[in-house]
Amino acid sequence: MLVSQRRELILTEVERVGGVRVSELTELLGVSDMTVRRDLEHLEAHGWLRKVHGGAVLTPSSTEEPGFEAKSVLQQPAKRAIAARAAQLIEPNSAIALSAGTTTWMLARHIATAPQPLAVVTNSTTVADVLAAGPGDLNVILTGGTRTPSAALVGPIADRSISSLHVDRLFLGVHGMDSRSGFTTPNLAEAQTNMALIASARQVVVLADSTKWGTAGLADFGRLSVADVLITDDGIEDEAREILAEQVGELIVVEVEANAAAGADPQTGVPPARSSHARRREPVRH
Repeated sequence: MLVSQRRELILTEVERVGGVRVSELTELLGVSDMTVRRDLEHLEAHGWLRKVHGGAVLTPSSTEEPGFEAKSVLQQPAKRAIAARAAQLIEPNSAIALSAGTTTWMLARHIATAPQPLAVVTNSTTVADVLAAGPGDLNVILTGGTRTPSAALVGPIADRSISSLHVDRLFLGVHGMDSRSGFTTPNLAEAQTNMALIASARQVVVLADSTKWGTAGLADFGRLSVADVLITDDGIEDEAREILAEQVGELIVVEVEANAAAGADPQTGVPPARSSHARRREPVRH
């Protein structure tokens, strides 16, 4: 196979599923890890994709909003580990909120089977479906609003309903994050709704896998410092880890491979991943 043909196949696979791992490409193409990594470096240099820990994803656009199904197949081990760790923060008889997102959707699987009573506010139709199907003792409040491709309910109806509520802890998914833009989304209306969710919460917990670093959507909805807690995976770059540890209240980095080695359930990520902590700050009260 010619080099150009191999690289075309890599691009085709990335476009088909949104992201690929080096191990998957070596098996698909019958070449070495080093060959695949060289191909990825070449494609990244020409703007066709972006390398991430262990693989590559499509080069993001500031206005492109991937659908929920497309995002749900990306970075699954990392998202499961992050969701499992986030579940440890939930206290019985509390009021929590879950924003839209594939990592919060995985967290919803934990909540749906949890024995403790909870009030759960969400602007995600997919999260609400998971919670409604579970046997848990839950009071689920769906905000209403206009549905986006990522299954988020946004707009004036969602914003007004959220502004009348007060929750103990918000679990917030993000499209992208970096030191300059903070937390971002490609959807202007979703940015407004996320700000309403942040304002309603006593504590904000951001769930963001390492591939979100360096991605900037069209609209921002908060500086990095709005996160009282940020949970990410150990694929996060050292420079990014240092910036996050300085700016967020508490940085929790889960070890994805350790989570898998512990025999975690492939759907929920149980048992929880071990984690390493960075600087802790007292929660901000909103």
